[in-house]
Order: sequence, then C-alpha cells, then structure tokens
Amino acid sequence: MYTLTLDLGPRSGLMSRCDAVVVGAGPNGLAAAAELTRRGRHVLVVEQADAIGGGTRTEELTLPGYLHDVCSAIHPLGVASPFFRSLDLDVDWIHPTIPLAHPIGKGRAGVLFRDVGDTAAGLGSNADHYRRVMGPLVDSADDLVEDFLGPLSLVPRNPSSFIRLATRGALPAATIASGFSSPEARGLFAGLAAHAIAPFGSPLTGGVALIFAVTGHAYGWPMVEGGSQRIAGALAKLVVDGGGEIETGRSVTSIAQLPESPTVILDVMPQAAARIAGVRLAPRQRRRYTDWKPGPAVFKVDWALDGPIPWADEWSSKAGTVHVGGTYEEVAAAEGTVHSGGHPERPFVLVAQQSLFDATRAPKGKHTAWGYCHVPNGSDVDMTVAIEAQIERFAPGFKDLILKRSTMDSLAFERHNPNYIRGDIAGGGFGFRKVFQLGSTAPYRIADGLFLCSSATPPGAGVHGMCGYYAAQAALKR
Repeated sequence: MYTLTLDLGPRSGLMSRCDAVVVGAGPNGLAAAAELTRRGRHVLVVEQADAIGGGTRTEELTLPGYLHDVCSAIHPLGVASPFFRSLDLDVDWIHPTIPLAHPIGKGRAGVLFRDVGDTAAGLGSNADHYRRVMGPLVDSADDLVEDFLGPLSLVPRNPSSFIRLATRGALPAATIASGFSSPEARGLFAGLAAHAIAPFGSPLTGGVALIFAVTGHAYGWPMVEGGSQRIAGALAKLVVDGGGEIETGRSVTSIAQLPESPTVILDVMPQAAARIAGVRLAPRQRRRYTDWKPGPAVFKVDWALDGPIPWADEWSSKAGTVHVGGTYEEVAAAEGTVHSGGHPERPFVLVAQQSLFDATRAPKGKHTAWGYCHVPNGSDVDMTVAIEAQIERFAPGFKDLILKRSTMDSLAFERHNPNYIRGDIAGGGFGFRKVFQLGSTAPYRIADGLFLCSSATPPGAGVHGMCGYYAAQAALKR
C-alpha cells in the first residue's frame, strides 16, 4: 500500500515536557500544532491511526501505482485559506484548465472558468445577470473569504463586502436560482449549492453556492501534486522542524493518558471530546456535546481506469471537477430525497479527475477518478450502480474503462476516520442548527486549558486549517 513517508522525529514515547498536546493529526489538528510551533511552543501531536492526515490521506485503493485521495481531493478553500497562505505552505497546487464543469445533457454544460466573463458567455440569456452578481463579489474575494473562513462574529471584519455577500447569501439556493433561466446557469448553480449538503430551500445555501463560485474565479479549484496527503505532510514538517513530535498509532480516550501540559487541543467531534475531557466539562456543556447530531453521509467510489472519462460535452474533459446530476430540478430532487431519508435513483455525484492534470496519480496512459454522492447518515446502501449509471449517462463508454473500483459506504468512512460520524464528512448538519449546537459562537475553549479544533467548530468543513488556527489562537491568548 502506498504511504507518504515523512520523518516524524523521535518515536521513543510521549514527550515528558511540552507546552501543548494536540489530539488528532487531521488538517485542523496539524494546523493548530503548526501555529503553536511557529509561535515558539513545544508541541506533541498524538494520532490514533498509523498515518497522519485524517481527511487528507492518499492511498493505492485499487491497483498498484494508482494513487487515490481517500476523502478530500479538490481544494478551493485550501488555496484560498488565509492561514495556509500565511505559512506559504510547501505544496504544489495544480490548477486544471477549467475548475468546474456541470453537464446537463445533449452536449451542453454549465462551465465555471477562472474568468467571470468567460463563464458568463456560456450561460446564454443569463450572461449579464451572472456578471452583475459575481463581478463585485470576485473583486472583493480576499475580504469575503476572510469573513467566510472566520470565527462566527456579530461584527464582520470587512462589513461592506460581507453585506454584499449576505444580501444574497443568506437566501435559500432555490430563491437565488429563480433569478436564472438558462439550463446551463441553473445547473451550474445547483451543483455549487449542493456543497452545502442541505435542501435547496434552506437559508444560507445560496451563500455556499456563491462563495464556491467566488473561490473558483479568484483562486481556482486546484488539486495537490502527488495527492492530498501532501498537505498533511507539509503541516507536519513545520511541526517537526520546529522541535515538535508526532506520535501515530496511539489512541486517546482520556486526558489522563496524556503528559502534563497547560494546553490540550482536541481535533475530534464533540461526542468524543466529551468522553476525553471527562469531568473537566461543565454538566450543561457535556449534555450539549453528548447530544450533538451529525449530518448526512456520503458513499464514495474510486476507479482505476484504462483511459480518461469520455464526456459527451467538450468542457468536462478539461475540468478538474465535474458535477454530475443534470438539470437544476434533477439535482434539487436528488438532494431533497437524501434529506428526507431516501436514496435517489439518480444521485448528484461529485467527480474529480486528478490524473488528467497530475501524472503522478496513475501509470502512463492510465487514469484515476474519484466520486461520491450524498446519502442519509449511517446508510449501508451500495450506491455504486447508481453513481456509475449517472456518469455513463453523460459519458457513454465510461463503464468499459473500469479496471478496478474501491467503494466506501458511510460506516467505512467512520472506520477510516472516527471524526466522520456514520459517514458525515462535514462535521455536523448544515445551517443555523450547526451554528448553535455547541452553545457558543466561538467554541474553541471548552474548559480551562482545553480546546476544540475539529470541523464541528467554525468555520466548519473543508481543508483550510482555520478551525485549528483559531483554536491555537485561543490557546495562545490564555
């Protein structure tokens, strides 16, 4: 099995002296450790898996020489992350020719190019409307991303740009989509909104679609050369080079198992944090953490392919990400079925085709593909046939190229990473419920000397490291 190798320093046992202990070596735990390290703190990171990375691991899931990102694959929020940019993170971002394509059938597609004007030109009668909506948002992209990836606050850091986004972004995706009439524009918007993993009638889903479009235009939707685990490796190297240590294969079920330290940061979900913290959590807070509810799950397929996916339209073969689901109405119906507890016959499928742009991912002349759909939390339904049928629908001949596949249902995701509770990769359900589940707008400090940094905290899911950064900042203020 392929494993990214990295010298993690001494492996003789837990450090006897440290300024901080971080439990969990996912991107947020490693980000917290990297921030503390660059501020001169001596940090120990403890990880229960045999490899670091959490949601940023890369493995040979199918055949030798075919490298697959086990969870995260495309990183618009990673390349846009203010924290990663401040680190000048040592990874090679690869930008596909086209960030995103959304085929709608009969050779047509909604296409998100880096340029707003180029994108608008492909949206038919909605070209001018798209320019008017997206142009000002893209012009203030840095400010918008700073607020979007910031801790929850009643006072945004950039009020004028935040108000510009919030005016539309607080609306349901369905409301914003009603302003578009062309099938290309509506399909493109539907795929962007589906990243919220919520019904399109829910407030704030429109904002998710808009911010993902903004990142595509302003920063791109890149992948990492060699696999997403390179992100974890780059963060870990900062920790080790700064004098810290990383211990893998060590499970933590109680604070008592850790060496004495004035600061402990937990990159775990709230229920696990309650178990590890024990009596250090106040009773009311313990109840909130114990009652925390996960959101919908995913079913994922990785493919080793004999050739590139034969998309019927002319743009999808040039895109790093392809949203497969058809028209706006079809995508909305599929996502609505999931949130009603069902499994759509025609699911919305997110497809990444890294090997088109990164030659390290597959043997010469061969290819990989990565795809998943949303399912109810804890689902054990095999969605392989439905996912492959959707891709075949827009890429006739796709099935004939499959050399081998690897599948992961919701429970397999949890076995891979316990933070994915019954397959929830987003750190909790979307919307206002998630905002207030933990009882605080900035719940990084959960007890004296104890902090939480997982994707259950603001700003939430995505490989951007900001949850870890803010938890580290809270610890440093103490």
